[in-house]
Amino acid sequence: MKKNIGRGLALYPAPIAVIGAMVNGRPNWVLAGHLGIMGHDHVMVSLAQPHYTNQGIRASKKLSINIVDEALLPRADRAGCISGAKTDKSELFDRVMSDAGVPMIANSPVVMECQVEDIYETKGVDNFICTITNTYAEESILTADGKIDYRALKPVLFEMPTYEYLKTGEILGKCKSFGKTAQE
Repeated sequence: MKKNIGRGLALYPAPIAVIGAMVNGRPNWVLAGHLGIMGHDHVMVSLAQPHYTNQGIRASKKLSINIVDEALLPRADRAGCISGAKTDKSELFDRVMSDAGVPMIANSPVVMECQVEDIYETKGVDNFICTITNTYAEESILTADGKIDYRALKPVLFEMPTYEYLKTGEILGKCKSFGKTAQE
């Protein structure tokens, strides 16, 4: 018998990322733990509506998703502790600008540059529906055939409701390998 725990979101842990956008002429960064996959070339970034970064995303329709590894975690966490409306966060990270004018964290191991296609509002949240226009990855985390090796990347995970960061764990096996031998 399972206990009903209400409407609790139970899809954690999930990778965290720093979202980059130009806001009022300068780069701004916000830590995000609510990201979603919407297909092979679309993602969703969900940010509370009061976030300063949302203004820039709404204006430019562009953002970057900077995957956080353990080395990036202290500054990424800082990006979630302070508001760009009160503190200039433009120098929080070494950055590069994409050809489209999107700020990206230079030492993030993986960065997705995105074009916002739609904004879906839910109670208190802006959900930015994005097309991935470019993905940049450090060569050290790529496999021989150019795919991201998550065993090398080791993205930081966010767990809720405890608000804790977790390391990625060990490999359990290949996808679709268990079902070949499972009994009904």
